[in-house]
Amino acid sequence: MISKRIAAVLAGATTVSLVLAACGSNGEDSSPASSGDSVKSLTILDYYNNDPDKSLVQKGLDSCASQLGITIQRETVPGDTLIQKVLQQASSKTLPDVLMLDNPDVQQIAATGALAPLNDMGLSGDGVIQGMVDATSYQGKLYGLAPVTNTIALFYNTQMLQEAGVQPPKTWDELKAAAKKLTKPGRYGIAFNANATYEGSWQFLPAMWTNGGDETDLNTPQVSEALQLWVDLVQSGSASKSVINWTQGDAKDQFVAGKAAMMVNGPWQIPALEKTPNVKWEVVTFPLNKPDQTPVAPLGGEAWTVPLNKDQAKQQKAADFVKCLNSDENELAWAKARFTIPTKTALLDQYVKEVPSMKAFTEQVKTARSRTGKLGEKWPEAAKVIYQAIQLALTGKASAQDAFKQASGG
Repeated sequence: MISKRIAAVLAGATTVSLVLAACGSNGEDSSPASSGDSVKSLTILDYYNNDPDKSLVQKGLDSCASQLGITIQRETVPGDTLIQKVLQQASSKTLPDVLMLDNPDVQQIAATGALAPLNDMGLSGDGVIQGMVDATSYQGKLYGLAPVTNTIALFYNTQMLQEAGVQPPKTWDELKAAAKKLTKPGRYGIAFNANATYEGSWQFLPAMWTNGGDETDLNTPQVSEALQLWVDLVQSGSASKSVINWTQGDAKDQFVAGKAAMMVNGPWQIPALEKTPNVKWEVVTFPLNKPDQTPVAPLGGEAWTVPLNKDQAKQQKAADFVKCLNSDENELAWAKARFTIPTKTALLDQYVKEVPSMKAFTEQVKTARSRTGKLGEKWPEAAKVIYQAIQLALTGKASAQDAFKQASGG
């Protein structure tokens, strides 16, 4: 859902760029490319290693394999090991034919020279949400396509809000007032994740971006105002001090247990919520600081890429496979099965009609953007400063105004 990067490994990725560029995936020799019809099998690597996602994705992969008349050999690994494995496979010339990457990692791997530009093989990002095109492009070329995406918004317990006479908040002031009114012994008004990981940064981005904050300059009033929102919620007692350690799963657990009336989270939590029918909930887009602002949240989701291959026929077949995965039919099928959102804007209205619970998330992705859209492969550095600043402010070691300067060593 959100990046499983190993930043330390990626920091050294440029040292192997020449190896990656020269290796040509799969250890193929330099013999002439075979005809496309002779390609009978493709290898695939992804990190959907747990059900239900593993099985749901397998159905989509099998469908495209059948359409192309090929078989597939799929390998799945834990998310936090994928990048390490990609670099190891590159150095040993064993990269798969089709490689799935978390969307913030696409530019970093493309920068090493390991991926083939999809534009050169008849694919394009036409009609795709701009934020996802930004995430999967590098130096003007498209390197990945994501069939579906996700983002975060504000869940609320409809019964708790009704009993408290509280309307779903549309502004930060309303959010703080609602959270305070909904807080009582044994229950916080809101739960969110502010831990010292990329996940903590990801959850902060709706507040920062919606308020006009920008990762290219974290020392601005717009950014510190967003951090002050987190500080106000914790210091007022409307959110637990434990948010500095919580994951998004922990926030969901608090919400499901009735210990939080609202939560910032993503649609991947919906299957768990559906298992607790006593919890009645709805979702709204993330509140605005000022009424004239537009909600801007980060785009999640994984893109499918094609590693470089000396066998041009196999490389083209892999590109055809990626194109199939991103067909209208597959985008809608995966979105409905996995509570994700199609990346083609033309499919969004139809999708909301079929899955009404995803309306707020679908609205949110229309204006959402890529984490790597402005900083590219340097995004992890900014993400680290963001989560460190959040920790400093929420633990009282720095004010919201000084936290980012302190976190960046300024």
